[in-house]
Amino acid sequence: MNQDERPGMTNTKDTRSILVICPFPLDIAPAQRLKYEQYIDHWRANGYSVTVSPFMSRRLFDVAWTKGHLGTKIFGTLAGTFRRWRDFVRIPRFDLVYVFLWVTPLGFSWSERLVRLLARKLVYDVDDAVHVGQKIDDRINPNPFLRFLRGRSKPVYMMKNADFVIASSPFLETAARELNSRGGAEYVTSSVDVHHFRPRIERPSNPRCVIGWTGTFSSQQFLEGLAPMLRKLAKTHAFELRIVGNFDFSMPGVNLKVVRFDKAREIADLDHFDIGIYPLRDEPFVYGKSGLKAIVYMAMGLPVVASAVGTTPLLYDHGEIGFMVRSDEEWLAALKALIDQPELRQRMGETAREVAVAHYSREAVRSQYLRILDAVSGIERETTGAPKELAFS
Repeated sequence: MNQDERPGMTNTKDTRSILVICPFPLDIAPAQRLKYEQYIDHWRANGYSVTVSPFMSRRLFDVAWTKGHLGTKIFGTLAGTFRRWRDFVRIPRFDLVYVFLWVTPLGFSWSERLVRLLARKLVYDVDDAVHVGQKIDDRINPNPFLRFLRGRSKPVYMMKNADFVIASSPFLETAARELNSRGGAEYVTSSVDVHHFRPRIERPSNPRCVIGWTGTFSSQQFLEGLAPMLRKLAKTHAFELRIVGNFDFSMPGVNLKVVRFDKAREIADLDHFDIGIYPLRDEPFVYGKSGLKAIVYMAMGLPVVASAVGTTPLLYDHGEIGFMVRSDEEWLAALKALIDQPELRQRMGETAREVAVAHYSREAVRSQYLRILDAVSGIERETTGAPKELAFS
């Protein structure tokens, strides 16, 4: 059995079987592990047999967004394609197929069309406005040709033809509803394990206020847009800009520390932040974003300064756990207030943690996923068959 698969419980008369088709290996990519992945055990506890089939192996994932490693990329892509052909053969044996983003990364929508033809029921989970596409400067994109090849026909076809669409934002839900003629769509917020993403009792004492950002190369351009404002701030306030990501970065004129993302150090690295920032641009692609960065900062008990764009203003109220900003002047005012007032950072951070636990924890969101799967699978739970809740720890 492929090491990337995790079979579910043995089929019984009351068990529904699900094949999850996804791009990335389990427990590594934030887009998966902080969305549906963390609910798979909950699905199993409530009568579903779940098998997961990622396209990428861990070895391919580790080099996919770096330059070079051509042999590993070719072999990994061929191996992933072979796994998909095996999936095509076994799809009819499953009661439901759950696809995240795409079936295969390259080519047109032939693989998605084949899955639709073979699947009894199909749920499509779309993250970001991938049907619109994101323009990434070749300067920071190690594989621009791959993005060109992937195209936009795949998500459009899936949103049109899935039995149900799970959307990462209300705006994406609206787009999916307009396209889908079968079962419709629903917005399911990103969520986090608030028992994992939580501040230490004693935070590290930083010599200067740390303004933190975490993300991947695809969001680097949003961070770069803050450079003029941060240079101006550095002339009047002592702070450190700390970046946790998977790319090299520089910002002359700003006291900068870049930390390479490592899942084993994830919480310790976030715990060094005093303020979490979430810059965005007002453009169609951004409207599909779920605001996951802001949710992670909130769970870590951090005040958040975010661009008032897309889903983000729906996550919290301006002035409650941080600030929603629309201009460099508002960015400056918000960051100055938080740097100058440690007590304000603490008060907003404590409220942010409370909001994250109440609205963006796994406990708060898990029933929404299960309800959707039950509806698509035709399961009606009586009182005695109410969902079993797992004690997340």
